[in-house]
Amino acid sequence: MLEAALNGYFVAVSLILAIGAQNAFVLRQGLRREHVAAVVAVCAISDAILIGAGVAGFGTISARLPWFGEAMRWLGVAFLLVYGALRFRAAARGGAALRPSDTGSAPLGKVLATCLVLTWANPHVYLDTVVLIGSISAQYAPYQVAFGVAAAFGSLSFFTALGFGARLLAPVFAKASAWVWLELGVGLVMWAIAAGLAFG
Repeated sequence: MLEAALNGYFVAVSLILAIGAQNAFVLRQGLRREHVAAVVAVCAISDAILIGAGVAGFGTISARLPWFGEAMRWLGVAFLLVYGALRFRAAARGGAALRPSDTGSAPLGKVLATCLVLTWANPHVYLDTVVLIGSISAQYAPYQVAFGVAAAFGSLSFFTALGFGARLLAPVFAKASAWVWLELGVGLVMWAIAAGLAFG
């Protein structure tokens, strides 16, 4: 069970680490020090719901369709390989500096609405949580729940660190070179997870 929990935590953090619209938004809010706790809560609760759906539903579907688990496994491998390649391409293009806006504070409702759209309207969120984490959790039977709970805590800890730690990173991530190294690291992690799924 401990192995399942540890892997669930680190798999979730590795997947969420990938730079995307949601993470950029959380980082931006952290740099602006604007409604950070509310944004972190929305992201973490949304991920917990989706991870729970993936862990609970994947086992049920796999029991009824024996081929489903293997199909999802290779779909996950393909997705991770492509997503890793996209991160390498972003790094090759030189990254991008993320600078907080100099405009005034946005209303809480507007900020949360934007956060919800970036979370629930993003197909990558469903692939990461429901499909990918759901498929990986099946490998840790009968400890899928431990895997899922740890994955949800991984999401919470990541968004908390990103949102509240952003102010410490502002000088670093004002430089495009920092994004290049981060994109390279994310690409390597994605490919390592793909290799684990393919050969594990």
